[in-house]
Amino acid sequence: MIGGGSHTIFNGMSWSGLSVRLALRAIASPRLAADLLRVAWRFRTRDWYRRPPFLPLPDRAYVAWRMHTAYGDHNAVPPVTDVIRYARWARRMP
Repeated sequence: MIGGGSHTIFNGMSWSGLSVRLALRAIASPRLAADLLRVAWRFRTRDWYRRPPFLPLPDRAYVAWRMHTAYGDHNAVPPVTDVIRYARWARRMP
């Protein structure tokens, strides 16, 4: 675990591990589930339906840039609490 300012980056967590933990939290809270789906939709790659695997996945370069601006590391995986805090904040934003 690396501390930096008010953020903590967990080196051992993968994106799939983060996804599983968020899914478990979303099962317990339908409102959080809606918030997380809204954020996932906002992060989707443009024209995702035109390229395999035809899924609304985020652009890797964009996610790397977001992680760098937030945590100072392109390969950072955010803590669950940060993703949830962002999703709830984004709910209030148009």
